[in-house]
Amino acid sequence: MSFHFSINQEFIMKKLFASLALAAAVAPVWAATQTVTLAVPGMTCATCPITIKKALSKVDGVSKTEVDFSTKLAVVTFDDAKTNVQALSKATTDVGYPSELKK
Repeated sequence: MSFHFSINQEFIMKKLFASLALAAAVAPVWAATQTVTLAVPGMTCATCPITIKKALSKVDGVSKTEVDFSTKLAVVTFDDAKTNVQALSKATTDVGYPSELKK
């Protein structure tokens, strides 16, 4: 079987191939890393952030946590293909510190 393409068809095929290659390379980016800020109003002492940080760090997909007692905020970086804000909030709630997404 033999295929004969015109120059225009060949150009289109090359563009299509390039687009598919780019899509394949960018696909992991669609499962993006996100950073969110959680309000954790129940922190009452300077050691509370340690417990919260440990709980958040155990959530699959979390790559970074910063918990600040003075502002009562937790900044969490995670892979949104592996977890979500609800799971993060559940993790803090499960250790006694309910949290919610800071708006």
